[in-house]
Amino acid sequence: MTVRQILHMGDPRLLEIARPVTRFDTPELHALVQDLMETMLAEDGAGLAAPQIGVGLRVVVFGFECNPRYPDEESVPQTVLVNPVIEPLSDERNEGWEGCLSVPGLRGAVSRYTRIRYSGFDQTGAAIEREANDFHARVVQHECDHLDGILYPQRMTDMRLFGFNQALEASEHLTAMPCDTRPD
Repeated sequence: MTVRQILHMGDPRLLEIARPVTRFDTPELHALVQDLMETMLAEDGAGLAAPQIGVGLRVVVFGFECNPRYPDEESVPQTVLVNPVIEPLSDERNEGWEGCLSVPGLRGAVSRYTRIRYSGFDQTGAAIEREANDFHARVVQHECDHLDGILYPQRMTDMRLFGFNQALEASEHLTAMPCDTRPD
């Protein structure tokens, strides 16, 4: 399969609402999932949504054991999620730093639900339903936002907490993240 080019903020395709997948277990869907996984891993991502590689379908992948972009976070199970639905399990939210492969070199503080249930299907059509907390919940919400044409800066309420990684690290807002600060 292929490591695909990731679209960057400003590309109008990132603002479109993705279409539901209607056919599972097809060679095309398996190839898309493989490309998403390979691209996410090549970029040290925590997740990736199909619209980020220019495919307008409701497919996201996420998960890692250890991620250099998020060195202090617990692992997230590697997951393929097709046609996802998210349900908050409480009104509790927390603000946390987010980055995005489509918004390279920047971070921002975003409020997200701390506990969610997500459901959908894998690429074969098998049902998935899980509960997630904290960073796992944040990753799922962030990736699923891409399916509705939403990038994390659109969720921010305080733009003073948005900036380039190196400047935020220098100001001690963020811990240094080697993968985000390497020269392009």
